[in-house]
Amino acid sequence: MQIKYNFYKNRGSVSASTLSVLLSLFLVACADVNGPAIEARSQSISFSAVPILNLDDTATATATANSDLVVNYRSMTTDVCTVNSNNGLGLVEALTPGTCIIAANQSGNTTFAPAPQVTQNIPVIFEPNQTITFDSAPTLGLFSTAIVSATASSGLAVSYGSDTLAICTVNSSSGLVEALTLGDCLIIADQAGDDNYIVAPPVALTITVSAPPGMTVPGAPTGVTATLGVASNEVIVSFGATDSGGSPITGYTVSSISSGITGTGTGTPITVTCNPTCTGYAFSVIATNDVGDSAPSASADVLTTYNVVETFYEPLTQPRDSIFIGTFTFNSTTQTVSNLQGIVSESMTGDLIAYPDDTMSWLPLNHQLSSVYDPVLGGLLVTTFLNSDTNTLAIINPDDDGWSPGTGYALHYGFDFSLSALENAAVNPGNAYAMIFVNTEDPTAPLTQGQIDKLAYADCAPDGMMGSLCMTGTTVAGYGVAGSMDGYPVSQVITRQP
Repeated sequence: MQIKYNFYKNRGSVSASTLSVLLSLFLVACADVNGPAIEARSQSISFSAVPILNLDDTATATATANSDLVVNYRSMTTDVCTVNSNNGLGLVEALTPGTCIIAANQSGNTTFAPAPQVTQNIPVIFEPNQTITFDSAPTLGLFSTAIVSATASSGLAVSYGSDTLAICTVNSSSGLVEALTLGDCLIIADQAGDDNYIVAPPVALTITVSAPPGMTVPGAPTGVTATLGVASNEVIVSFGATDSGGSPITGYTVSSISSGITGTGTGTPITVTCNPTCTGYAFSVIATNDVGDSAPSASADVLTTYNVVETFYEPLTQPRDSIFIGTFTFNSTTQTVSNLQGIVSESMTGDLIAYPDDTMSWLPLNHQLSSVYDPVLGGLLVTTFLNSDTNTLAIINPDDDGWSPGTGYALHYGFDFSLSALENAAVNPGNAYAMIFVNTEDPTAPLTQGQIDKLAYADCAPDGMMGSLCMTGTTVAGYGVAGSMDGYPVSQVITRQP
């Protein structure tokens, strides 16, 4: 309502009682018939205890006004923290280390005047150390992928690396692991820190890479053979087809039995180098695929085939000589000779033409029946025969064995002085032999004179004899007697077959 009033100058004074009545009427006129009268009561704000606030975490600030009016909050340090007001509470979030200052305000109402602003200092608690935690290891199959996950207590991003690159790789940011082969895959998680956090100690996670169903290690290689290489300290190992086990074979390993000599390759053959010699060793082969190693193959001795040519000078049948041409297998593992076979010429036969253009008769000697190691000579005296037994020379003395060089007076086996020549010829088995020398350290080594002196041959076949007398070749130095026709050994050459 509007009150009209007029003051008139010089109309006289207004008494105190009249003024009081007028003021009362004025206040009544200003009253709002729809609300209370305006008052100016004071109010104050007080904070509860300082909350604990960790970096990158939240806490609740609590302030109350004695007017019971709702308090609002504001951050005075927005680079350090933020705050949201919610029904009188302040939800504070820490952003960086420092002191978070929160202001509490109450703007008043028709009864209470605005409250004086109050602040609370909240320290942001910061732990610079950080730790990394892996989730559980995933399942990882061969040639497949899986995800690893690790978190840092700082909330910073973790990076990944593989400590077993031959087995697995990993994406440094996504944690995608790829299995390359079977085994234990070791993944390392790192966090390098920042302005607030120091470097985290790395943490490792082991994932076992498993084989898919139906995939196994390869089968043991078969058909393994070993032979000497070009050099005496080399062995060439060959092998046949191998069951892959369902996964491609990635390599083969040759190992000696024993001594630990090894060689590797992706296929056959594989050359192994020994130091200083391969003598005495057998070799086996292992195949490898992504699942693992096969069982070792059956071991193979080192077997090498050689050619041999042995010459006996025959002064009474020149230009024809007695010559043995043969082959044999030398086992470097056991240092033995086997399968000595060849032919020997009969210098009593044919035209007067020297070997190799001769027309002599040749006897097949295909029965290796003797091999004796001579420790003085350092090798083997090996003998092959025409017949399947050793009955070659006459047994004159009780100790004679019927064939050894220098025995039997070069008479044929079964010779009887009481029989006629015709009768003796009837009991002659007609055997023949040739004896060679093999150096067990190196079969191709040139012979010494002492080794040559121990070479021998005997030919008691009818065409190679003079009556009851066999053709023999020996030396006085080796056996105490020269050959029956004064023949004697002059050379022996052993070469390796290509």
